[in-house]
Amino acid sequence: MPNIRISEAARFLGVSDDTVRRWTENGSLTPLKDDSGRLAVDGLELAGLAREQAQLPDDPARADSSARNRFVGLVTAITADAVMAQVELQCGPFRVVSLMSSEAVRDLGLELGAVATAVVKATTVIIETPKGRNV
Repeated sequence: MPNIRISEAARFLGVSDDTVRRWTENGSLTPLKDDSGRLAVDGLELAGLAREQAQLPDDPARADSSARNRFVGLVTAITADAVMAQVELQCGPFRVVSLMSSEAVRDLGLELGAVATAVVKATTVIIETPKGRNV
């Protein structure tokens, strides 16, 4: 399993380095040493903690769906012409952009600052890893 340095772990979880160090001290994460002798944590253990701590806002329109990727956020931009529109949501730290008809924007009542949910059902999801990282 990959070891993740404390500073990287903190960045991934959106907390301070000191918070991650406290988690290693109180047993929430197992402290390890990386190849340079620096404090690190196990990548799989960190992923588990990230999943446990994920606080998603309630989805106001939660319906039964086969789509598992649902991002609740606020509408931050709408660019529309007579036929098509681009709608941007800020979902926590993530920006989600959707292209749809201008009619759909009107029918959904989308406006700046409105709460909306982006539902993603994709047959292709691209996953990348940092360059030069030994896996």
